Amino acid sequence: MSKEGIRLKLEGGIAEAIGGTPLIRLERLFAKKPFEVYGKLEWMNPGGSAKDRPALSMLREAIRRGDITKDTVVIESSSGNLAISLAQLCCYMGIRFICVVDPRTTEQHKQIIRSFHGEIDLVTEPDKETGEFLPARIRRVQELLHQWPQAYWTNQYSNPDNYRAHADTTMREIGEQLGAVDYLFCAVSSCGTIRGCMEYIRSQNWSTQIVAVDAVGSVIFGGEKGPRKFPGMGAGITPGLYRPGLADQVVNVSDEECVRGCRSLVRREAILAGASSGGVISAVNRLAEMIPAGSVCAAILPDRGERYLSTVYSDAWVRQELGLDLCSPMEAKA
Repeated sequence: MSKEGIRLKLEGGIAEAIGGTPLIRLERLFAKKPFEVYGKLEWMNPGGSAKDRPALSMLREAIRRGDITKDTVVIESSSGNLAISLAQLCCYMGIRFICVVDPRTTEQHKQIIRSFHGEIDLVTEPDKETGEFLPARIRRVQELLHQWPQAYWTNQYSNPDNYRAHADTTMREIGEQLGAVDYLFCAVSSCGTIRGCMEYIRSQNWSTQIVAVDAVGSVIFGGEKGPRKFPGMGAGITPGLYRPGLADQVVNVSDEECVRGCRSLVRREAILAGASSGGVISAVNRLAEMIPAGSVCAAILPDRGERYLSTVYSDAWVRQELGLDLCSPMEAKA
């Protein structure tokens, strides 16, 4: 390891606040169900999402190996949340961070990244061959790596330090509070969270049913490719961290179900969470009739809802983009 790498540390300060998020029973939302559901409030991490954990893990391990020094430019492709987490930690260390995003990244996400002195590199056109933005973003990352000899790509899609963070912390924390849960509901994108949770569950020999919550239009589990309105859940290509057997069940949720799930979380539990969290809640409801009485379910709620005020929580946006009338009887009963 270089002398620069030895001097650079990611300890103390804001890094110490990552993890240990609350796990609360969603007793109002599921009051009439014969099972219990506990929400893991990952939006209470300092960077506002579950991505704080892999950001800390990937940076710490890269520093330990000497891949990141005080002169390094950290680069990542992200739909928003991981970029915020990396921007915050790079800001704390005083090193440069560039994030490659696409048009689906919300203005709120971009503003937060810039507030932490992160730099935005916007890819405006999808990959011509696949029609997806992710391959185009990764291609742009490769171009930036050539431009900056001191650059380091954290590579959330294939970096094992991504999923190890969740094995070491997220699922362990759930187990310490609830024991061997009967069901785990987890949104998927890079597959870091679900892979880490799966690794921990299998290492403990639990019989937990792992439910992957994927987006309609995502191809991670072999679904048909299609458009998706919200960042942070689903993918147009199979991530490098994906492995067969990651999940026992897969529930594909629509953009509308994400909105309804978010709105019900606010109305019943006063929890303002992001689109993926709404998808997770809708997935629990979708499987409710199949979950045995007395079961204990853990639902990971990935991020904060403030980042979706102009989308999920905007009546005008929901009406225009999804054709959903929030004053309809269906919404009132959701």
